[in-house]
Amino acid sequence: MKNIGHKLRLIFWELTEGCNLKCIHCRATAQPERNTQELSTEECFRIIDELVKFSNPIVILTGGEPLYRPDFFEIAQYGTDKGLRIAMASNGTMITKEIAQKIKDVGVQRVSISFDGANPETHDGFRGIPGSFNEALQGARNLREIGVEVQFNTTITKHNVHEVEEIMDLTIREGAIALHTFMLVPVGCGVEISDNAMLPSDEYEKVLEWFYQKSKEVPIELKATCAPHYFRIMRQKAKEEGIEITPKTHGMAAMTKGCLAGTGVCFLSHKGRVQPCGYLPVQAGDATKQTMQEIWEGSDIFTQLRDNANLKGKCGICDYKNVCEGCRARAFAVTGDFLDQEPSCNYIPRKIQK
Repeated sequence: MKNIGHKLRLIFWELTEGCNLKCIHCRATAQPERNTQELSTEECFRIIDELVKFSNPIVILTGGEPLYRPDFFEIAQYGTDKGLRIAMASNGTMITKEIAQKIKDVGVQRVSISFDGANPETHDGFRGIPGSFNEALQGARNLREIGVEVQFNTTITKHNVHEVEEIMDLTIREGAIALHTFMLVPVGCGVEISDNAMLPSDEYEKVLEWFYQKSKEVPIELKATCAPHYFRIMRQKAKEEGIEITPKTHGMAAMTKGCLAGTGVCFLSHKGRVQPCGYLPVQAGDATKQTMQEIWEGSDIFTQLRDNANLKGKCGICDYKNVCEGCRARAFAVTGDFLDQEPSCNYIPRKIQK
């Protein structure tokens, strides 16, 4: 049975796993060399053609480091010419003034650059290469100077949670339009550091409460990613304050509900593997053998994720499940079942409280 009621709003497209950094938390387990099994330029063009036939998603070109692909600009230009909104996720270190101008010329509308610390010592320690903080900062400045929107991304772990206020200040000071925070998901290299790096659930909760408070104070766009609990916290706090939450539903700042894996979002790997998200390594389809429309509308994995009556444990009976749903990737990482309860949530549903 086809899932035609769900629009594909956002696709994270891993063009390559090649990368010049050695981040200890990397989802992609990126490598210093490109994989010979990457989708070809022509295959990328075909997939873009397939996407525009049935959807109009924001396409985020990522990696590894997407600039590792010499045809990056061709792919971005092709997507722009087809009417897609193209963004990219980069570590920023390769964005010289010349590269920044090329990024602008092919129509990339926003570039996210990861900062996993407020200073070189913290960031470089996490990213594995000395000097990467200053290079990323210069890359961001090169983009801003020519009018390209820049977004800062931060993966919050035990190593940098004490710097979140400073990271926020850095984002504002450098003129970035947004700060998106990510809570570590134990996948890829993140599995190896999860025991020592993941925040306990109570501290996780405090960070999200702080983030909510900041959302009312700072002049930039804030978005919590891989943190579906934030949507519960938003509503709890708003109720306490007697205000109404009206989430933005369109564009790069859209926040419709917590976990969007397979419901409004999907991930496409450098080999053509389609997953609900980049952190949930279950295959929903193969873009080298199926069209993107066939996968999006016909995948059994997506069908299961689109019905929250399938959720198990306390997520299944939670009074906030319609706006949160828990992180399906963290559930899978801990239990092997992506429908199981979110392991990093300390909220007790009302049905259990009674």
